[in-house]
Amino acid sequence: MARKGSESAKLERNLGKLIESIDLPDQEEQYLRSRWLDQVLWMENAASRARVRYYTLRLVTVLGAVVIPALLSLNLTGSVDTAVDWTTFAISLLVAGSAAIDGFFHFGMRWRHYRGTVERLKSEGWSFAELSGQYHRRNATHREVFPDFVSRVEQILGQEVEDYVEGVTGEARPKPREE
Repeated sequence: MARKGSESAKLERNLGKLIESIDLPDQEEQYLRSRWLDQVLWMENAASRARVRYYTLRLVTVLGAVVIPALLSLNLTGSVDTAVDWTTFAISLLVAGSAAIDGFFHFGMRWRHYRGTVERLKSEGWSFAELSGQYHRRNATHREVFPDFVSRVEQILGQEVEDYVEGVTGEARPKPREE
């Protein structure tokens, strides 16, 4: 199984080759690398980190929730009973802490949020590279449709910020006052 770092490096290499294959002026290629590719890589890594944290915390919560009733149902006496009581107490704290951390940081929501955004960005990049979808026009070149690509990427990134603030953090942005 490949490590996360190598998967990220592989993605960066593959998308870097894609960028190199497109005939664009240096400034536009710089946008592809500094804005689009940078955001794809950052969100890919953020999604992976959030997924690992989410699954880890959920696994602790679920396994603890299964183990605690089993420990409580044991009818033991003496020092073994005391050890099981303390073990049950420790697992209960671990489960409660795990659930609280996940509830506070919303790792599951973050994972789904970043995964969705990075997939939209990748799809947009591939459509641009292949001159398909929104970029499909008779005899179109990458240079001609580049402004549309920038506009769509910036729209995705702007929407990402709004969705993150409103959906992941749970804090709605203040609405402008009507005068």
